[in-house]
Amino acid sequence: MTTRPVAVVTGASSGIGAATARHLAAAGFEVVCAARRLDRIEELAKEIDGRAVQCDVTSAEDVAALTVAAGERVGLLVNNAGGAFGFEPVADADLDAWRRMYEVNVIGVAAVTKSLLPALIAGRGTIVVMGSTAGQVAYEGGGGYVAAKHAVKAVVDTLRLELFDQPVRVCEIAPGMVKSEGFALTRFDGDQDKAEAVYAGVAEPLTSDDIAEIVTWVASRPPHVNIDRLTVRPRAQAAQHKVHRVN
Repeated sequence: MTTRPVAVVTGASSGIGAATARHLAAAGFEVVCAARRLDRIEELAKEIDGRAVQCDVTSAEDVAALTVAAGERVGLLVNNAGGAFGFEPVADADLDAWRRMYEVNVIGVAAVTKSLLPALIAGRGTIVVMGSTAGQVAYEGGGGYVAAKHAVKAVVDTLRLELFDQPVRVCEIAPGMVKSEGFALTRFDGDQDKAEAVYAGVAEPLTSDDIAEIVTWVASRPPHVNIDRLTVRPRAQAAQHKVHRVN
């Protein structure tokens, strides 16, 4: 009986995380689905023959429990947990929201990676961090999220330098406009109209499955091939500020 390689996916309860868990399971991984919403990941884990571990990546206790559950050898870590909160200018910044974004997007990535690193080295694994095009260019109203995702990019690049002599690959996937479950709704504190306006007139934004397929492709490259950073946008989005919309 062949043992399936273990993949840990944070933020697996919905959107890109859930889609990634499904794609990785189809590719032969045993997926440890980690998220705060236990009911959702238990349902997902049952569907894909994986495991569910309740985990808030900002909780040291939860991260430690996730590490124990993942085991001594991990083939893939997908640091997907994150999010944007608010869309106000810096002059009106909600600093509590900024702190939350930094905690989940940056500290959470560092905490989970640090804790799982021995198992990733033992498993000759791959670390995939879900960044954003917001980590490459600034835009009005995005100050806190832009700052957090620029920090994520810096963490990824630093980590790759520090692990240069270890059998671990480090990749950032930086999506542009993805119409994933809940992202825009969370950003606008549940305001459905504002969330829908983000995608108004865009015929084909990226989907969660598009990103999940890319994660799976990155993880399936030969061991000597490292995809440092992969930026992906819908064809309609030429840049952060330039999006083709139709009436």
